[in-house]
Amino acid sequence: MRSIWKGSIAFGLVNVPVKVYSATEQHDIRFHQVHAKDGGRIKYDRICQECGKSVQFADIDKAYDSPDGERVILTDDDFDKLPAAEKHEIPVLEFVPTEQIDPILYDKSYFLEPDSASPKAYVLLRETLEETERTALVHFTLRQKTRLAALRVRDDVLVIQTLLWPDEVRAAEFPSLEDAPSARPQEVKMATSLVESMSSEFDPTGYTDDYQIELRKLIDETLANGGEKVVHTEAEKDDDGEDAEVVDLVAALQRSVEAAGKNAKSGSSSTSTPAKKAPAKKAAAKKPPAKKTAAKKSAPAKAAESKTDEAKGA
Repeated sequence: MRSIWKGSIAFGLVNVPVKVYSATEQHDIRFHQVHAKDGGRIKYDRICQECGKSVQFADIDKAYDSPDGERVILTDDDFDKLPAAEKHEIPVLEFVPTEQIDPILYDKSYFLEPDSASPKAYVLLRETLEETERTALVHFTLRQKTRLAALRVRDDVLVIQTLLWPDEVRAAEFPSLEDAPSARPQEVKMATSLVESMSSEFDPTGYTDDYQIELRKLIDETLANGGEKVVHTEAEKDDDGEDAEVVDLVAALQRSVEAAGKNAKSGSSSTSTPAKKAPAKKAAAKKPPAKKTAAKKSAPAKAAESKTDEAKGA
């Protein structure tokens, strides 16, 4: 697998360096549109409706058309002013009981791999989530878009699953169900009997996509036979990147616990989400992201050094 994102999870004052990988992949066969006569690839030209000229991608901005027919044009500078989480940080907002997250909210899934000389902080977070049976709610920025996400454990690997916002889930309001008659006890009994007769343990490997299998077979047979339907093309290549850093785990944890204790004494509730979320949003709106991330990563280490100097002085 190829890493699509690199950064760190901000867990209190602890930073957990990670690499992110897509956890799923589509096996559907993709097709291109071609000229039936010679098999040439069909490409589209970006034509301006006002001047009729072809427009380069670099000269294209985004626009919103209002219901009143007015058009608002936004540039990259406008989008850069919008609040967003740190591009290379996954801040933990709070920990919630796993069963409280409705599965309909889950969107895309990503695996997290430790990106450090020592995966100790990664293992600590993983075991803590398992021990407490909690899921961490985090902010995750990918492709310039910040989303709410759930950080949980699956087969000893940390997984991030982006979540839909509540207003993205449609309300299921069907008048036809309002006056629907209830099922009779004997009907429920018979239906239950049928369910039990068809019950078994879930094994996803027992199911196959027959359509894709037959489609692949058709393509392979066509390639083997050759002829006018086969056109030779060249493949494209991609590159990788890498990097990360380690922190003083014990010192960072100690300071996180102390900070949480001070908040509790001052009357702040552990369930007060606005107090937790506000720092994340403030940090998100500032720039530059790269420098800020570095500063946050070094904070625990500096705190540990400061503590050591005080001890020596004493």
